[in-house]
Amino acid sequence: MIKLMPILIAVAYGLLMMRFSAWRTARELDAKSTELADPRLNPLIKDMAKALDLPRIRVHIYEIEPVNGLAAPDGRIFLTRGFYNRFRAGDVTAEELASVVAHELGHVALGHSRRRMIDFSGQNALRTALAMVLNRFLPGIGPLVANTATSLLSARLSRGDEYEADEYAAALLVKSGIGTAPQKALFEKLSRLTGAHGASTPAWLLSHPKTEERIQAIEKLERKWGIAKA
Repeated sequence: MIKLMPILIAVAYGLLMMRFSAWRTARELDAKSTELADPRLNPLIKDMAKALDLPRIRVHIYEIEPVNGLAAPDGRIFLTRGFYNRFRAGDVTAEELASVVAHELGHVALGHSRRRMIDFSGQNALRTALAMVLNRFLPGIGPLVANTATSLLSARLSRGDEYEADEYAAALLVKSGIGTAPQKALFEKLSRLTGAHGASTPAWLLSHPKTEERIQAIEKLERKWGIAKA
């Protein structure tokens, strides 16, 4: 039991940090967000709500500049002010921004936020256990190897979530009459919009799949569903 104590402490720490992170995120979002009201976006969001047989989908604007979408741990959907401003400037269409909402709805519907929090606790335990074992054979290097291994695992799990949310979004966009073309078009703009260039980063270190791979996955779904390539 004594040998297991570091692992149990790592699990407890992970659970504590998970709850603290969720609480802190909720406070931040409450303080810095307002509900979206846009005459071009609202009809598209209503179409998605109808497709999901929901009375309403609430989307909020999070008052920060980075271009991003967010599914909060409590299930709320957010677009950043920076993203919304790019839409207002004409860099992003209403349909493309709606595809972001659909993607974040996928994260909520598939329980990704909760799953990632649970995974965080498990990864803490795995990191501690690996460090303990490896440190016997690689003194001083064991913890570094353990950190690298768990980081790779975390990135792989995150990429899996992104593919799942993309598939959910594609299905919802088709069902609501918007289609998958805006979703693919937005992916092609993401690097320029966010300023992120991951071409030099190995795919197995990225938390999000590469753009071309996400588009290929959607086109595979289109063929499966019998949808003509747009």
